[in-house]
Amino acid sequence: MPKTLPPTPSQAAQAADADTAADIGTLVAPGGELHQQAAGPETQLTTNQGVPIGDNQNSLKAGARGPVLLQDFILREKITHFDHERIPERVVHARGSAAHGFFECLEDCSDITAADFLQRPGEKIPVFTRFSTVAGNKGSADLPRDVRGFAVKFYTQQGNFDLVGNNIPVFFIQDAIKFPDLIHAAKQDPDREFPQAQTAHDTFWDYISLTPESMHMIMWIMSDRAIPRSLRMMEGFGVHTFRLVNAKGASTFVKFHWRPKIGSQSVVWDEALKINGADPDFHRRDLWYAIDSGDLPEWEFCLQTFSQEQADGFDFDVLDATKLIPEELVPLRVVGRMVLDRNPDNFFAETEQVAYCTANVVPGIDFTNDPLLQGRLFSYQDTQLKRLGGPNFHQIPINQPKCPFHNLQRDGHMQMAAPKGQVNYEPSTLGPDIARASQDIGYKTFPAEEAGEQLRIRPESFADHYSQARMFFASQTEPEQNHIVSALVFELSKCLLPRVREAVLARLINIDQTLALKVAAGLGLPSEIVPAPVTVEAKAMAPSPMLSLLAKAKATFEGRKVGVLVSDGCDGALVVELKAAVAAAGGKVEIIAPTIYV
Repeated sequence: MPKTLPPTPSQAAQAADADTAADIGTLVAPGGELHQQAAGPETQLTTNQGVPIGDNQNSLKAGARGPVLLQDFILREKITHFDHERIPERVVHARGSAAHGFFECLEDCSDITAADFLQRPGEKIPVFTRFSTVAGNKGSADLPRDVRGFAVKFYTQQGNFDLVGNNIPVFFIQDAIKFPDLIHAAKQDPDREFPQAQTAHDTFWDYISLTPESMHMIMWIMSDRAIPRSLRMMEGFGVHTFRLVNAKGASTFVKFHWRPKIGSQSVVWDEALKINGADPDFHRRDLWYAIDSGDLPEWEFCLQTFSQEQADGFDFDVLDATKLIPEELVPLRVVGRMVLDRNPDNFFAETEQVAYCTANVVPGIDFTNDPLLQGRLFSYQDTQLKRLGGPNFHQIPINQPKCPFHNLQRDGHMQMAAPKGQVNYEPSTLGPDIARASQDIGYKTFPAEEAGEQLRIRPESFADHYSQARMFFASQTEPEQNHIVSALVFELSKCLLPRVREAVLARLINIDQTLALKVAAGLGLPSEIVPAPVTVEAKAMAPSPMLSLLAKAKATFEGRKVGVLVSDGCDGALVVELKAAVAAAGGKVEIIAPTIYV
């Protein structure tokens, strides 16, 4: 992994990415140059207690690449307040669909992890999987241009493991302290409460223009990945670099992947608009009826594993959530499969009340110092405490482990159990049968060595914001590139402030000149684009065909649906023959007629 020497305080001030226009008080002028805006008594950013904040871009870490510290009261206050902004609806991922199913281990992974559910090929465990949009409210439509959540709760024999990811392998930001700002910018404007479930407005693109680390993610969400044809056709990613630990205590880094068996496919923007108007529940309906009819969705579970030595050799930092590891560099290892085979019995009790948490891991799976992941470890638990009414949300049936669980936590709002006995503490001589810790089978944290000054700083290895964005765009087929251009033109055309449009173009030209010029032409803007300043020039990276939906599309009809328009006098035998042919190819036919009865 790229190594960073402990910086001096003066270096700390300089290393916070000189090209990050979101530095304190920085504004971008139309020409792309940066201006500092002085903070006075009325504009000085403070905590809720009035304490002046010196850095609102970075959480407090032990060394530039070290873990985030619990004593960061600024981070905790900001995240806690954000977590509690919506009652009872989720702040993000409010609109979701879910299903029960099973995970089957296909390969013994004891060489890299002690995780119990990855030891015995053929063994199955229950799962509950929830898909969701991010920006829209609970009543929004299914097909906005948006990231999709992809969260899986594994009910293992050693407790619940929650793999809480997205359908995109990277994210907008590098540090969790910026998550409230990102979502505030993407959500409806607070003064007018629109637009709903879309980022085509000034506040989002103003934020993005000031946050160059988002450029890679922007390429993904402006691509067809952000408008999937079906939830059954989405890839899933754990986003972060996690750590696997085997029974001997040896560590391997990992990124988690889900690959749909029927392949990935998206709609085009015109289809998305028509679908939202005709059936805002399109994805929900598709998932429900696929499972109900026995056309069961299935995904391969893949591990992308690599060593410390490999990580040290990459020209990007694996702790940076805005970066991915190309499959050509580290191939995927298929170790399991997930099949969704049962719809929820009650939407509220299960889909709405399910509580995922990135901190829910089992022995054999551990965390890294990714500063976005570190913040999520705190945030999810805090969010569920408020959203579900108190500390006992784990007792709701959908959240309960399937294995036995015992501890000495008692009482609290919505306590649904009635623990017996006098003893609610440990150690104790009064309760010989109370739950006790076990060194033998208990969770063991990997003993990574950590040392460093307490600093608010991004490591220099996080500073390249454009190389992978350039690689992603170059990896797309020509139609997909044209869709990205069209999406950017549409989104930026909804921005009312010229400065915002020009500032985004100043970022785009650092990714690809042709891309920026085509977007400018689509907006009717001059072709003279002044590039925004950069700290690290974008490198030429080989295209990765696996990043293109069309380049790797499967020649299959499986999971697809054909609408057949019929009317009085149609050839019934032909319809029957067509249905049989479509079914033989793995698809389904839906009859469309002038009346219900034909």
